Amino acid sequence: MSDSGAQLVLGPMRVPFLLLAIVCVLLGVATAHHAGVELKALYLALAMLGGLAAHVAVNALNEYDDFHSGLDARTTRTPFSGGSGVLPANPDKARYGLVIGLIGVAITIAIGVYFVIERGWGIVPLGLVGLLVVFTYTRWMTRSVVLCLLAPGVGFALMTLGTHFVLAGTYTPVVWWSTLVPLFLVSNLLLLNQLPDIEADATVGRRHLMIVHGRRAGLVVYGVGLAATYAGVLTGWLIGDLPVLSLIMLSTILIAVPTWLGASRHAEDIPALIPFLGRNVMLTLVTPLLLALSLFLS
Repeated sequence: MSDSGAQLVLGPMRVPFLLLAIVCVLLGVATAHHAGVELKALYLALAMLGGLAAHVAVNALNEYDDFHSGLDARTTRTPFSGGSGVLPANPDKARYGLVIGLIGVAITIAIGVYFVIERGWGIVPLGLVGLLVVFTYTRWMTRSVVLCLLAPGVGFALMTLGTHFVLAGTYTPVVWWSTLVPLFLVSNLLLLNQLPDIEADATVGRRHLMIVHGRRAGLVVYGVGLAATYAGVLTGWLIGDLPVLSLIMLSTILIAVPTWLGASRHAEDIPALIPFLGRNVMLTLVTPLLLALSLFLS
């Protein structure tokens, strides 16, 4: 495959961002391990493949929809927002985004069907909600303040929950508390990444929190999301569902607070904001990774 052909495939997949799916699946593996489950290599491989396929699907379909809505032509790309830029640079090849997205959906569904047969119907509600997010997020959920805010976190929380279920065959308290971490942090990730594109997003009919209620309100909600992340794990430990070692994830408060303060200070100065968007990505990856590590070691 030529470099340009590889770019057309890998660009819509947003490969660097797939680290988030890997971390969320690992967190589900860690909760299953902590519950005393014997981890099967085939189930582990399929769970990881399914998580990656689902993330590829939502990325590629988002790229395709943003190109066709004209949003890509209105945004100023940053390393954390505005898409990959591959489809606007190759408008005659825009179908690549759609095809890659649909292949991702097909792989996700196939793995889901396999696990329904192997592990039972408990995975079905998660799968249906996940597919709903994949297909409707960009075109419809971004037109609702609440859905646009919550859908990203819900999608990746389902990835952790689903991984746990296919490995353990049931749900345990440890996974419910652990799932709060991607739920709040991933929603926060997408919320902060909306700052550079507020004006452009509004031109194509999006109505997310920053557009409807302004930057200040969005950053207040971001702070609430951070507090809820740490409070959830702390509560899980206090009632005995999470081990004391899980509190190691509280150390990322040292990243979280400066990120919040910096983003609040530079919300309208995009060049100055970009380093804090990068720190927010690091926060979103490191916090669940530390929690997963603590569960593996406990």
